[in-house]
Amino acid sequence: AVPGDGLLAFRRSLFSANEARRWPPALHRGYQPVTRHTTLLLFMPYLYLAIAILAEVIATSSLKATNGFTRWMPSLIVALGYGVAFYFLSLTLRTMSVGIAYAIWCGAGIVLVALISWLVLGQKLDVPAVAGMALIIAGVVVINTFSKSVSH
Repeated sequence: AVPGDGLLAFRRSLFSANEARRWPPALHRGYQPVTRHTTLLLFMPYLYLAIAILAEVIATSSLKATNGFTRWMPSLIVALGYGVAFYFLSLTLRTMSVGIAYAIWCGAGIVLVALISWLVLGQKLDVPAVAGMALIIAGVVVINTFSKSVSH
């Protein structure tokens, strides 16, 4: 690690890549300037993970409508949803650790499926369920904010 690594990242967030690269010159040795391409590369695993989560939530929410896989349209939605979900999860895992990606996947999936069950299917959520989901969300936020395991 180059001394001043955090300072350079802070300067890059405030100034253009060229301005951050010029000051101070000793801090940027070995660094490439931040471009739209590098920013996009950092964002893509999270976009893939979001697509995977949404596809999984749609598939899981459709499971009840399959009636034991006797109805073909909901069954097709479930199969396609899980296929898309696992494909995009595999793209996520190219650059993100399995444990972190799966923690985010599970936490977001649990909360979203519970909300859909409550809003669409009319299932009741009691105080312990809501508290548990709040803790799940807090856990995902802590992992993404403070864990050194997450590759930002």
